[in-house]
Amino acid sequence: MKKLSDSEINEKLQDLEGWDYNNGAIETTFEFHNFKEAFSTMTRIAFECEAQNHHPDWQNVYNTLSIRLNTHDADGVTEKDFKLAKSIEEIIESE
Repeated sequence: MKKLSDSEINEKLQDLEGWDYNNGAIETTFEFHNFKEAFSTMTRIAFECEAQNHHPDWQNVYNTLSIRLNTHDADGVTEKDFKLAKSIEEIIESE
């Protein structure tokens, strides 16, 4: 998988509201009503990550979920990260 340039990443981020490019990864944070909603959404995202064989760096504190995506094998952000980010957005929107 080819590592994207900074300009390619910034262009693709225009299609992902709330996502930013920081320190070699794209990242975002979601806030839910409570822990149960956050965790159930994380579970749905986890199944999608397994299906895509791509796994985020993420953190959950009570009702907040922070997600960072990069492709470790490419040492940066690739199309694989944007594909997963779009899938995550679809899961969030369906909640």
